[in-house]
Amino acid sequence: MMYGSVNQNCEAILPVVVKNNTQTEVIDAVIDTGFSRFLTLPSSTIAALDLVKGRDTATLGDGTFYIFEVYIATVIWDGQYCTIDINESETVPLIGMRLLRGYDLHIQAIEGGSVKLEALM
Repeated sequence: MMYGSVNQNCEAILPVVVKNNTQTEVIDAVIDTGFSRFLTLPSSTIAALDLVKGRDTATLGDGTFYIFEVYIATVIWDGQYCTIDINESETVPLIGMRLLRGYDLHIQAIEGGSVKLEALM
């Protein structure tokens, strides 16, 4: 089970541990149910972790296509090491639905409320 909290902007936040071969960084990421990929990170974090680069195409909410830089990293998710794609985006880090797949999400949608993510199986 994973726990987070709701911030002053009413955003559900979960900490995510992101690793490369030599470094580990804890990232507070916003849960974004409209984002269908795994995780976004800003370029400064990607550069600091020296992640391996690639490209992918995504469809945005308005139906337009966008080419993202894609990076490979290992995250610690629910106590397990998982290798995932990370999209570069100059926003706050976002957790997408592919990372949430197979989990039950509970959010107390008030400032300081709790966020709980529990595996379904």
